[in-house]
Amino acid sequence: MAQLEALYGRKCCSPLCWDDSNEAVVLGQELVQESIEQVRLIHKKLKAAQDRQKTYADLRRGPIEIEVGDKIFHKVSPMKGVKRFAIKGKLSPKYIGPYEVLERVGEVAYRLPLPPYLSKVHDVFYVSQLCRYHNDPCQVLQADVINIEPNLTY
Repeated sequence: MAQLEALYGRKCCSPLCWDDSNEAVVLGQELVQESIEQVRLIHKKLKAAQDRQKTYADLRRGPIEIEVGDKIFHKVSPMKGVKRFAIKGKLSPKYIGPYEVLERVGEVAYRLPLPPYLSKVHDVFYVSQLCRYHNDPCQVLQADVINIEPNLTY
């Protein structure tokens, strides 16, 4: 019994054990050739699985074209529990902004004008961290003007 089998209670999964037929003993050049064929088969199946998963992922992806001057939002925290831009919590917004794009840096990065409280954050962002801003007038709330009296009442 091999040490691995004694320790874990199952057979070793090395290239020597890939052959399921116990009636023939494979030695030398035949063992190497059979191992190479098994590795090729594994690579072929992995490539097919990766291609299939890529087609599924590409259905949801599309090129985002952003022009200089467009208004966009910036993603704040893409992961749960990550504190970014001094905002953390369940009810924190997913996006901040809107910001106007200053310039395009490379193929997939854009420079944004950030407010002073975000001065420690780099101002160039990858396109996956951006979301296009769609102006919808029905979602804008108009603030009522409140006149405050000299005795601080309204």
